[in-house]
Amino acid sequence: MEEIIEYVKNKKEKLKEIIKNIPFTKPLKIVIVQVNDDAASNAYIRGKINDLTELNIPYQHLKLRNDIDETSLLEIIDRLNKDNSITGFIVQLPLPKNINEEKVKRSIDPRKDIDGFNPLSKFLSATPKGIIEYLIDNNYDFNGKNALILGRSEIVGKPMAKALLTKNMNVTVLHSFTSFEDRKFYMEHADLIIVAIGKPSYIKNNEYNFKDNVVIFDVGISRVDGKLKGDCEPNLKCYFQSPVPKGVGLLTRLALILNLLEAYNYGL
Repeated sequence: MEEIIEYVKNKKEKLKEIIKNIPFTKPLKIVIVQVNDDAASNAYIRGKINDLTELNIPYQHLKLRNDIDETSLLEIIDRLNKDNSITGFIVQLPLPKNINEEKVKRSIDPRKDIDGFNPLSKFLSATPKGIIEYLIDNNYDFNGKNALILGRSEIVGKPMAKALLTKNMNVTVLHSFTSFEDRKFYMEHADLIIVAIGKPSYIKNNEYNFKDNVVIFDVGISRVDGKLKGDCEPNLKCYFQSPVPKGVGLLTRLALILNLLEAYNYGL
């Protein structure tokens, strides 16, 4: 497997050429809507803006008040839906507690929902898409292999499971009610493991005998004593393990760009 940092760097170079050769008969623009002061969100948005700047993609960072009411936010989303100068937009999570997250997701035009949060979205959620694109580009053979997903969130777990099923994998999803004995069985028979539960160092080397060829993607990220930690202990005994940081987050940001370019081709 190619190192993720190197992979993303090479992929961006190819995207630069693609973007440079777009005839631009219509606008290409992304809007990032933020309604929080969450440290992780701020860092993630900075990374997204760096990507967009590097690729010369016009963007707007729409930072809203933390105390904005739900009706006002939905009105802003409606305006973005109707603005033909905007190719796609995202609403950064988490949202304030007074705002119904599900209602916001469903209010985004599926043709502009490049985060893939609307159930009717034309796009695969950015994290699953980033992981799958990386595997495809590294000639991973999905057919008939066992995929294990820890976590059943709407953003990662569930769309990841659906996407891997379309790749002809045998897919198992585990969650907080799965016993350790069952989890150990599935972990030790998996060829591909996606961990997305948000518990630092939850997967430990001394608890599992992984298959030699297993590929592990660590999606979870937590801050412990000022340092970023993944859901997995570092240096698991496996064929490949995505690092934290500089791992799945880079793939997610890259997938957002891919979804944006795909949205551009829809003719918005």
